[in-house]
Amino acid sequence: MRKKTLTVFIVFFLAVILAACSTPLTTREKGGLVGGGLGAGTGAIIGSTVGHAAAGAAIGGPVGLVAGALIGNQLASQEQKQREHQRQIEDNQAELERLRRENERLRKQSGEW
Repeated sequence: MRKKTLTVFIVFFLAVILAACSTPLTTREKGGLVGGGLGAGTGAIIGSTVGHAAAGAAIGGPVGLVAGALIGNQLASQEQKQREHQRQIEDNQAELERLRRENERLRKQSGEW
């Protein structure tokens, strides 16, 4: 009975993980994932030197997750600023082109008089 319950739990857990991965990860989520992995690994290494690798991983994982998410959030903010600057550049180029056409039209119009 216990083996069956464990199997059902594992299948449910895997289904939840797969469902969560159905959409692309944001920059913040990627940073959190990498940070959590690095934090857990670093915590396990440090913890193993004092004989408590699991405790080190349990402490390092969440710390790394938070740090990675903060870094990812900062990167996402920079990406948003870059997109905004690019949009402003495109708007300025469109306005410049409109003014060039208007200037050309006015030149032709003044030449006709």
